[in-house]
Amino acid sequence: MTLTGARSSRAVSPAPRPDRRRRAAPFGLRTRLVVAFLLVAAVSAGTTAALTYREARNAVLAGAQDTAVTSFREQAETLAPTLPVDPDTLRESLFVIAGKAKPHPWIVFAEYGSLRVSSGTRPTSSVVTPELRRITLSTPHGGFQRVVSNDVPYLTIGIPVVTRTSVSGSSLPTGLLLFAVMRMTDEQDDVDALLTAARNGALPGLAIALVPALIAARSVLRPVRTLNRAARSMGSGRLDTRIQVRGSDELADLASTFNESAALLERSVDALQQAEARARRFASDVSHELRTPLAGMLAVTEVLDEDAGGLDPDTARAVRLISAETGKLAVLVEDLMEISRFDARAAELNTDEVDAAETVRKTLHHRHWDNRVRTELREGIRIRLDPRRFDVVVANLIGNALRHGSEPVTVRLDTGTAADGADVLITEVTDNGPGIRPEVLPHIFDRFYKADAARSRSVGSGLGLAITQENVRLHGGTVRATNGPEGGAVFTVELPLRARREGEAPE
Repeated sequence: MTLTGARSSRAVSPAPRPDRRRRAAPFGLRTRLVVAFLLVAAVSAGTTAALTYREARNAVLAGAQDTAVTSFREQAETLAPTLPVDPDTLRESLFVIAGKAKPHPWIVFAEYGSLRVSSGTRPTSSVVTPELRRITLSTPHGGFQRVVSNDVPYLTIGIPVVTRTSVSGSSLPTGLLLFAVMRMTDEQDDVDALLTAARNGALPGLAIALVPALIAARSVLRPVRTLNRAARSMGSGRLDTRIQVRGSDELADLASTFNESAALLERSVDALQQAEARARRFASDVSHELRTPLAGMLAVTEVLDEDAGGLDPDTARAVRLISAETGKLAVLVEDLMEISRFDARAAELNTDEVDAAETVRKTLHHRHWDNRVRTELREGIRIRLDPRRFDVVVANLIGNALRHGSEPVTVRLDTGTAADGADVLITEVTDNGPGIRPEVLPHIFDRFYKADAARSRSVGSGLGLAITQENVRLHGGTVRATNGPEGGAVFTVELPLRARREGEAPE
């Protein structure tokens, strides 16, 4: 048996809440906007329905309850003073009171000490709770409760029978207690009907709310999609992309800001491109202009070198110094011209199918490195590449190892598989030096970068490894620098065995 208060409502188990920890990544912005809109609509509809249901339920129950309490109190006050205590007569009086029940039939109980009399057989007096008995005994006007027993709602009313004295007109308790029990199934049916109507009314409301949710999501997402397309267009290189500004809301402000930023970016990129083009043109022009006088200077220094043995020591040292510096300048000019061709995207591949091991041996022989460099060359590897550029790659890596590392320098040649699964030719150059410092490794292929800033007048120009990297990229390969487990620098070049055809642009 469940006991509820006079104005309490039946407890309803809350609906399960959605799991807010669910990952939102698979859901797009449209879905989140629609769900948020529907959630607001559901909360609003649920709150309205709950408040309406509560007020209507209280009104239905209170109306039946007030009518029953007032009617029973009037019957008790009218008949109670004449009630005898005789059980048979008392039962007849209870039937009279029960016959005037409003708004539904009552079953009336009477208690007087140990005497128990009832106008019916069901429900039993157990529906009358001890709490109601205590309230009835302690107050002259009695009390009432709503009780649910075996899923059937009842209204129980308790009133003490009093008698008034003729002298003072005060009320004196007689010890007789009257209880009325009324089934409230009709009111419960009305309340259930209200609950069903509220629920059935909320569901179509949510379905109708879906339409404005989709419209609102579309109005928000349309400018976002336009901005996304514009950003992709700018990312692909179309810096003149602009968005049409509509309205005066926050999205319109965003479109205006995007257009202003795009215009500023376009001007900045144009200025940078022009400056870069001028710098490339300047380096190329200077290199071209220097080639002719350098050729003459090289011819003169070669003659002077040959005659340096017949000159006095100071003059001989000066002649040899001029010859060496002129040679460095000639190499620098050639490197600058090569870099200019890469920057201008004018470098091309003139590929041919060659034997990789034989090509490496030719590189060593032409530079007289046969006795200074150890080789571990796998024979029989055929690859299509540009022999001249591959010669530059190998020569630059070996020359770098001889200058900055320690002998012996080793060249290894083998085949392998790249990270993407392609078959590659692996060329590895190692030395026995101290290796490359960790802070230098990220910049080892930068132009004009030297590991030791104090060695500003070292033999290299600082462009050899940069040219090596550009030549490898032109073949569609990769080059990387690491340190060996036992010390020494390790340069590894991976070139695809099936290189792109002649004239094909690099990726």
